[in-house]
Amino acid sequence: MIFINRQEAGRRLASHLGKYADRPDVIVLGVPRGGVAVAFEVAKTLHRPLDVFVLRKLGVPGHEELAFGAIGSGGVRVLNSDVVEELGLSARDISRVTRTERYELERREQMFRGDRPPLDVYERVVILVDDGIATGASARAAIAALRQMKPTAIVIATPVAPLRTCNLLQPEVDELVCLEMPEPFYGVGQFYQDFTQVSDEEVTELLDRASQQRDLQRVQSTAASSRR
Repeated sequence: MIFINRQEAGRRLASHLGKYADRPDVIVLGVPRGGVAVAFEVAKTLHRPLDVFVLRKLGVPGHEELAFGAIGSGGVRVLNSDVVEELGLSARDISRVTRTERYELERREQMFRGDRPPLDVYERVVILVDDGIATGASARAAIAALRQMKPTAIVIATPVAPLRTCNLLQPEVDELVCLEMPEPFYGVGQFYQDFTQVSDEEVTELLDRASQQRDLQRVQSTAASSRR
């Protein structure tokens, strides 16, 4: 299956998540940047609030491409103890890298959300959406980070991921919804006709639109209740 763009992929994905529509205990989180474009369509179709879930890799000093952990929205941190022990990373190293990445995470959250507070994940069903998942490393870090925030359930939803990655993620979440699980898999972009990079400004705009739609729905719901 080839998706036309992220918007169409999001609508297709939402059609497989219908049981979560209109449930007050459900929230949708998009992984920036491309995942937010997909998540916007999911949240709009399900009539559920949308937020962004920012994840920052903690890279080994001098070998930043190698991650020893990650931090995510909500102030959570996940460490890979095997990497920390094998490389002998000190508490000072870990703290310094964490501090730097947390600054960048908070900067990006402020840019995306503005003055809006983050959605509360505690005892909610979280649908975490990305535009595609390759190795699953970032998704596993996001799952571990979300678990620390004590949601009722975590649902991973993505239009496309390789079968081997889905098999890896399945035991770690309450539900995995993936429309296509192709093998061989060379990259997410090969399954989209239009895979244009999503800008920070577009992410901000989508989150603003989602917030405005939720405000309108609340007003309409309140008005309908008052007429009864």
